[in-house]
Amino acid sequence: MINSGVFNYVNVLDKAADASWLRNEAIANNLANADTPGYKRQDVSFEAELGKALKYNHYESMDSKVAHLTTDSIEPRVFKDYSGFSYRLDGNNVDPDTEGVMLAKNQIKYQGLLESITNEFNNIKIAIKK
Repeated sequence: MINSGVFNYVNVLDKAADASWLRNEAIANNLANADTPGYKRQDVSFEAELGKALKYNHYESMDSKVAHLTTDSIEPRVFKDYSGFSYRLDGNNVDPDTEGVMLAKNQIKYQGLLESITNEFNNIKIAIKK
């Protein structure tokens, strides 16, 4: 059953949840370094990588795209955002207000991903019972 593709969506959702968790850590790190001179904010790149991987063939269904997706190829990546841009004279580019909004947005996304994973497992349970 593990090789049947039943867990394809769960695997992708799991990768997305990992990326969201990593983004939460990056935002927390940004907030912790908001007063550190020269610090450049960090963010996580994942959604663009996933989008590229899923757009490979426009004529396939989403089920087919997810089935052919190798989750090892879509890893979240931490990067410095706007490394040449600064809000202040000390070179730091962290805006605590923006980071707070990004944190709230990311927490909502993470909760949605967890609910989606739960729903996928509930669907699997229903299919097994039948």
